[in-house]
Amino acid sequence: MIRSQRRLAFSLVPALVSMVAIAVPVAAADSPYHHLHLTATDAKAGGEWYAEHIGGELVGDGRVMFDDVLVVFFQKDEFEGSDGSSVDHVGFSYEDLDAKMAAWKAAGIPVLMEPRDVNGLFKFGFIEDPWGTKLEVMQDAETLGFHHIHLKSTDPEGTFGWYSEAFGGEKTKYKGLLDALLYDDVWLMVQNSDAPMAATEGRAIDHLSWSFPDLAAAAEMLKSKGVVFTMEPRPFRNIKIAFIEGPDGVRIELVEPAKE
Repeated sequence: MIRSQRRLAFSLVPALVSMVAIAVPVAAADSPYHHLHLTATDAKAGGEWYAEHIGGELVGDGRVMFDDVLVVFFQKDEFEGSDGSSVDHVGFSYEDLDAKMAAWKAAGIPVLMEPRDVNGLFKFGFIEDPWGTKLEVMQDAETLGFHHIHLKSTDPEGTFGWYSEAFGGEKTKYKGLLDALLYDDVWLMVQNSDAPMAATEGRAIDHLSWSFPDLAAAAEMLKSKGVVFTMEPRPFRNIKIAFIEGPDGVRIELVEPAKE
């Protein structure tokens, strides 16, 4: 699968000195997006379904890679879908959306919206996985594979500002149409919601994740900005992890990858 080259090295931006000579910590420079944690009644089946129908590479029970983005499954007996939560859906892009849609229909996968074309710039539709995760499926030749995360918020501009402060990213417009933050080639989009959305923990899309080369330094920086940690940094297998709370109840895992 062809897609744009992901950057391999990232570093924390040094603290700047303000006009009153007070050192102010700033956000990480373009912290890479790390993984997506979904929920299924059978984690192994979840991984196999995404590998077969969405196109990732199965790398273990309940674990699928889409280039540098990992999709991991929790296993729970009961939970609600992504619709109605603050992470409404995620997107995947393909070279030929019509062909993929025909294959999904043949496999009995629910189609929530048939493909439609937007000004000749891209084509998109919606399907749903067997566990209630809404998936936007697209034909965007510039970014194939894992494409975007779509949030809903009562304050989109404030939400964009929070993610930019925490994880960097390039503030731009997707195809010149939609406000977005770009993390290498993963888009973050925020749609206005008239009412507060449900928190993500325990939903079909349980949490998002960004990575840092030094989690302790990142935690210090984020705490200085008032970010709430629901789990302090700690070792987990061969990595380090922590959890924070984003706007609108979005659960976010921070990861310090294993050293090579």
